Amino acid sequence: MSPENNTKTSTEFPLWEVFVQEELGEPHIHAGSLHAPDSKLALLNARDVYSRRGAVKSIWVVPSETITASCPEDVSAFFDPANDKIFRYPQFYKSPNGVKNL
Repeated sequence: MSPENNTKTSTEFPLWEVFVQEELGEPHIHAGSLHAPDSKLALLNARDVYSRRGAVKSIWVVPSETITASCPEDVSAFFDPANDKIFRYPQFYKSPNGVKNL
């Protein structure tokens, strides 16, 4: 894809988003993106690119076209209704002793 032309060409592989988990029990975190023809090669390429130092326990690859996200211009309408629900904030709950990564 050339910088001045943002349209997908017929020879370009689909874009995949890569999420990695560095410790078991921790959340997967977005690590980056890559192009691959299918999920199997996307996973292998993600392993080669995003887990070089061996600190990764799990990798997810997701086709970028399947991700649905909120729009920055809709932030007030999309998120404001939750601001009046204070029971959702963590300071109202106590963690049991011995519970990790909560």
